[in-house]
Amino acid sequence: MTKSLTSRGVDGVPRAHAPKSPEERYAALQAALKVDPGPKPWGWAAIQLYLVTLVVCCCSGDSGFDSTVMGGINSMLQYQQYFGMTGVGKKTSLVFGIFTVCVHGCFDSPTYLPDRFGRRFSMFFGNAALVVGAVITANATNKDMFLGGRFLTGFGAACAGASAKSYMAEMAPAHQRGAFMGFLNSFYYIGQMSATGMMVATEKWDNELSWRLPLYIQCVPAGINVLFIFLCPESPRWLYSVGRTDQARQVLANLHSRNRDPNSPLIDVEMEEIIEKIEIDGADKRWWDFRPLFRTRANRYSAYMCILIGVFGQLSGNGLITYFLPILLGQAGIPQEKRLTLNFVNSVTSYIGALSGSFIVDKFGRRRILLTSTTAITVILILVSGLLSSQGNTARANAGVTFIYLFMVIFSFGWTPMQALYPAEVLGYDARAKGLAFLGVVVQAASLINTFALPIALEKITWKVYIIFTVWDAFEVLVIYFFVVETKGFTLEEIGEIFSQSNPRQYSDQLLKNARAKQVGESTTPA
Repeated sequence: MTKSLTSRGVDGVPRAHAPKSPEERYAALQAALKVDPGPKPWGWAAIQLYLVTLVVCCCSGDSGFDSTVMGGINSMLQYQQYFGMTGVGKKTSLVFGIFTVCVHGCFDSPTYLPDRFGRRFSMFFGNAALVVGAVITANATNKDMFLGGRFLTGFGAACAGASAKSYMAEMAPAHQRGAFMGFLNSFYYIGQMSATGMMVATEKWDNELSWRLPLYIQCVPAGINVLFIFLCPESPRWLYSVGRTDQARQVLANLHSRNRDPNSPLIDVEMEEIIEKIEIDGADKRWWDFRPLFRTRANRYSAYMCILIGVFGQLSGNGLITYFLPILLGQAGIPQEKRLTLNFVNSVTSYIGALSGSFIVDKFGRRRILLTSTTAITVILILVSGLLSSQGNTARANAGVTFIYLFMVIFSFGWTPMQALYPAEVLGYDARAKGLAFLGVVVQAASLINTFALPIALEKITWKVYIIFTVWDAFEVLVIYFFVVETKGFTLEEIGEIFSQSNPRQYSDQLLKNARAKQVGESTTPA
C-alpha cells in the first residue's frame, strides 16, 4: 500500500498526492530534461560544478597517494634500514594494517558529522586530521611515532572519503551521476601517480629525505580540500533536511539548470523527489543508530550491495598489486632500479582505465560493466598464475608482469567508478551517510586481509597468492550475475523504489526494457 504524503511539505508547498512510482518519476525526469537539458558543457554553471568536483576529488586522491606512497617507500632500502624492515613479513603487515584499524573513526565521524554539520564540514575535519597524521609520520624518529601518524592518517581518510561520496552523489545531476562519481573515485590514481612519480626520483637519494619527502607531500591533496571546501555549496539534500529549502532549490538551479532558473521543470522534479523521500523516510539524525540500514527488506538489500562492493572492491587482487607491486616485481626478477618506474607506469595505465570506465558507465550500465570486468580479471589471474609459477624464466616473467598491468587496467575500468558510485546510489537519504560509513568499515575490514595477511603470504607462498584470488574472483562473477541491480539512469529516489520490490534485479531490468521500448516507439511514430 502506498504511503501518502502530508498535506503540506516543510517548504510550505501543498502535497495531497501519493508518491510517484519509479516509472512516473523516470518519465517526469526525461520530460523535464527536454525542457531544461541542464548547463552547457562549458558554461559557467558547468565549470562551477567541475571546480567543486575537483575540490571533492582531493578526498579520493588522499587514499590513492597513501596506498602507493607506502608501497613505494616499503621497497626503499633507506626506509627498511631506518626502521629495520624487510618489505614483507609481520613488521610490514603492522605498518600497512594500522591505516585500516580506524573503526571508531569510520563509525563516529562519517555518520555524526555529515548529518549534524553538513557534508562539507566532515570533509574539512577528516582532511585536517589527515594533514596532522602525515606530518607526524614524515617526522617519525621511531616506529611508534610512525604508527601513530599512520593511524591518524587512516582516521582522516575514512572520514573525508565517506563524506565526499555522499556529497558527490547528492550534487551530481541524475543523468550524469555515473561520470561524476566515477571521476571522483578515479582520482585515486591521480594520488597514485603523484606519489609514484615523485619516488622514482627520491629513491635515488642516499638519505632519509628519500622516504620522508613523499610523506610530507601527502598533505597536498588534503590541504587543497581544507582550503577550498567551504567555497563549495552545501548538499541540497542536506540543506532541505535542516529546513533551508530555498537554499537547496537555488543550489540545484545554479548547478543543474541551463538558465539557473529555480522554477525550471528540471529543478521542480529534483526538489519534489527530495521532498517526497525525506518526508516519507525522514532525515534520521540519530547518528549512533545503524538500524535504518537493516530495518526493511529494501534497506537490507541495499546494505548487502554495499557489502558486496566493499569486499569485492578490495579483495579482487587489486590490493595485492596496489600495495605490493614493487615486491611482486622483485619476486618476478625485475631489478630494483626499475621497480618504482614500473610502479609509476602502473598508476598511469590504471588511471586511464578508471577514467574510461567513468565516462561510459552511464551508457553501458553498472551491472554489465561489473560483470564483464570481473570475468576478464579472473581469466587474467589464471594466466598470471601460470606465467609466474616458474622462477628464473625472463620471458615468462615479463609476460606475467604485462598481464598484471592489464589486470589493473581492466579492474580500474570496471570497479573504480563503481566503488564510489554504486553504494551512494543504492542507499536512501536517511541511511546514506550511515551506509557509506558502514561501507568504510567493510572496506577497512577487507583491507585488513590485504595489509596484514598479504605481506606474510608473499613471504610464505609467493606466487601461489594469485591462485587464491583467481578462485575468489570466479565466485564474485556468480554473485554479481545473480544479485547486482542495475541503477543506470534513475534518480536516487527512484532507485529506492526499485529496491522495495520483491526482486529488485529483475524489476530494474524490466523497467529499463520498458523505457527503451517506449523510446523506440516514440522515435518511430510519425510526427
